[in-house]
Amino acid sequence: MTPDDLKALVRSVPDFPAPGILFRDITTLIAHGPGLSATVDHLAGLAHGAGAQALAGMEARGFIFGAAVAARMGLGFVPIRKPGKLPVPTIGVDYALEYGTDRLELDPTAIPDGQRVVMVDDLIATGGTALAAAELLRRAGAQITHALFVIDLPDLHGASRLRETGLTVASVIDFPGH
Repeated sequence: MTPDDLKALVRSVPDFPAPGILFRDITTLIAHGPGLSATVDHLAGLAHGAGAQALAGMEARGFIFGAAVAARMGLGFVPIRKPGKLPVPTIGVDYALEYGTDRLELDPTAIPDGQRVVMVDDLIATGGTALAAAELLRRAGAQITHALFVIDLPDLHGASRLRETGLTVASVIDFPGH
């Protein structure tokens, strides 16, 4: 399936979670077997080109795509978790949200020093979560140079923010506007 075919599988929901927001809902893409498989294929091709030795994904939808890409490529997957979800000592990073802060954590022993890790998530909007995840992976010893997304919302400039930190950013599809 082409990226345009995949784009047609993403449901647009107006006024969610607030008036004026056009929410891009990937659950319809995930529920479509051939669409999900094609999305994973597209991401795996990008990850292969980036020289991935492992994939990492942020909770929760990054787990869906990151783990699937890792399995498709025969590589390991590093989960980047919300606080308090891992049963071992973790490292973490706090980051700003539109209203407040959040935190990401990971098991630092999950990544051998210098391993080339490619980050995968469902969507890049403002980039806050992805920037925090990249910082966390680097602190754990990963060589992180690429971030891959199913959807980019370019008008929110998240991909540009990631590129400013030296990351190569790619997405399968994009939706101009919010």
